[in-house]
Amino acid sequence: MDAVYRRLAARLDEFPQGFPATEEGLELAILRKIFTPDEAALAAELSVVPLSAETIARRLGRPLEPLRAELDRMVERGQLLVAVLRDRRCYALLPFVVGVYEFQLPRMDAELARLFEAYAPALSKGIGGAAPGLGRVVPVNARIEAQAEVLPHDSVRAMLADAVSFRLMECICRRERAAAGHPCTHTLETCLSFSRHAGSEQMAWWGRDITREEAYEVLEKCEREGLVHCTYNVRRDSMFVCNCCTCCCGFLRGVREFEAPNLLVRSNYLAAIDDDACTDCGDCATRCPMDAIAGTDGSRRVDPERCVGCGVCTVACPTAAVTLRERPARERTTPPRNLMAWAYRRTAARVGPLRAVGRLGVVAADALRRSPRRAT
Repeated sequence: MDAVYRRLAARLDEFPQGFPATEEGLELAILRKIFTPDEAALAAELSVVPLSAETIARRLGRPLEPLRAELDRMVERGQLLVAVLRDRRCYALLPFVVGVYEFQLPRMDAELARLFEAYAPALSKGIGGAAPGLGRVVPVNARIEAQAEVLPHDSVRAMLADAVSFRLMECICRRERAAAGHPCTHTLETCLSFSRHAGSEQMAWWGRDITREEAYEVLEKCEREGLVHCTYNVRRDSMFVCNCCTCCCGFLRGVREFEAPNLLVRSNYLAAIDDDACTDCGDCATRCPMDAIAGTDGSRRVDPERCVGCGVCTVACPTAAVTLRERPARERTTPPRNLMAWAYRRTAARVGPLRAVGRLGVVAADALRRSPRRAT
């Protein structure tokens, strides 16, 4: 029976994110918890490019309607991605993160939490072992120095400005930690997904639809709580914003606990403290998720190596003594343009440029053949 789960694990490890194996087989135990053998076998046969049920049925030589029903059940169980192309539902294999794991929110229990906690160090180090990073910090921009140019990918509000559909969900990380016996005091419902397409067919069905104005209110509430905005490490086509805490959330725990520096890329900003305005109240240091602010002798100092440029310290400061300023040019990074560019750079870092071209060339060719205009 393990053979089918090993096939699925190998397919998931082909994603740029990876799905590392462990000596204990923790990754297989997780897949057994999430997929039945039949579901795992079907998932292992699917493309990373969304294909219609008709196309999948022809490829696998299976009757259409029973297969379509099984695909829809797997979508409801958070095992597959569904995309609507030219009014037709199309199905694709998801990466484990961000993907299958996050979609297990309605099914999170103590057993899955225990397995994930055991697997988290290996997963974090695997994902964080190659550049470019999977996620990046988006700064709170309420107190960015006036002369700094805030690019759209450095503003979470700019990301949401072009979207027309919004969904709010509970944080899978806080739900998992609570199931593992480590409940968090932060707000549970903080994860935002958004789309430039009307409707929410392609977003998680267990969330709730909200308006753009409500999404902005969620961001403001998260900033007041000291949560860190994190999203995909791309300039265009971001589709989610996580609002992370250090005690639960995978991005920040990966950096702090599991020594996975490439899991999360810091923003292009750095906290700066005005000594004349600072009253040494310590609120900024208490808020800092990376322990980057220190000093108790009447002045506070920011460690530029530890600071991730999230800006949650600026919200806490009662005298506006803390601002964000741009890092020196040599320290700034430019995210890949989109997910395809990110996928190539990431795959090249993992398996080498030539193998990356071969692996992703197949995906790109398949995507071109199965574009929305010609989806079958």
